[in-house]
Amino acid sequence: MRTPEFWNHRGLISTLLLPLSGFYYLGSILRQKLASPTKVDVPVICIGNLTAGGSGKTPITLSLANTLQQMGKNPHIVSSGYGGSQEGPLRVLPSQHSAREVGDEPLMMALANSQTTPVWVSKKRIDGARAAIKEGANVILLDDGFQNPALQKDLSIIVVDNKIGFSNNRLIPSGPLRENITDGLKRADAIFIIKQPDETINPELADIFDGKDVSNVTITPADKTIQATLKQKNIFAFAGIGYPQKFYSTLKDYSAKICGTKDFPDHHQYTESDLKQIMSLARGSDADAIFTTEKDFVKIPETYKDKISCLPIHAVWDNPQFINSLLHKLTGNT
Repeated sequence: MRTPEFWNHRGLISTLLLPLSGFYYLGSILRQKLASPTKVDVPVICIGNLTAGGSGKTPITLSLANTLQQMGKNPHIVSSGYGGSQEGPLRVLPSQHSAREVGDEPLMMALANSQTTPVWVSKKRIDGARAAIKEGANVILLDDGFQNPALQKDLSIIVVDNKIGFSNNRLIPSGPLRENITDGLKRADAIFIIKQPDETINPELADIFDGKDVSNVTITPADKTIQATLKQKNIFAFAGIGYPQKFYSTLKDYSAKICGTKDFPDHHQYTESDLKQIMSLARGSDADAIFTTEKDFVKIPETYKDKISCLPIHAVWDNPQFINSLLHKLTGNT
């Protein structure tokens, strides 16, 4: 998967691929026009984006799950299980399933919230929703289903990274967009802009989202004690996510000295060769520690986990009253 920064530096390639983007656009339009979404008996909240990877949906999904639980609801998360072999519907059990079976993001969410919020994978979203409802879900959190019209949504949220935005504003394969921005915004009920602490909102995004319900969300480490581990230490970092630079920047924000990095494709499955290379690069850069993301850490074999640390993150709402009001209206709570 091409990262947003890939397109920022390859203008000629992007332009040459524009004709193919035209076909992609027609396909995305037809998919929405010809669909007959299925309605289920509980509210469905969709957390998605307009770009291919790198926006930050996962911490948003987990935070919404926590908020709904505090409201007395029983939310279940439903994912397609991208990158996993299981068709589903299947409830993710960290003690029994691997990332190769259920996908890295569902496994990560199950590890983070397994005791309180069940996570399901299902290639057919409607089957996953029905399985969750059968097991007691009274709210469905649909992870990354914005472009999938099979299941009717009651609330559709678009997550956008403040720094990345929409990159070159072009559709796949000449850019990272999954669909036209205008078309996507017509179906969106709310926009969540992901930002770093003390970061100001990109004025271009503010213009694009003018007239929409927008909430800013700050991503911070979930474990505050991690700062002591990172402060002024030489850190070798690696990541297989949509936008690795965002992870490295977060480490720097917490006073880490980045002595080396290694990027891998989004959803990369790590091999023994990869891990030996990472260890070698870390030794060669005199690293005090090796850090990766939560999403990557779930794919690291147990034999290497004592040599690698991860940086757990969570979402902090700049305007929690807005989120509470949005969810109360949807679920009927007063």
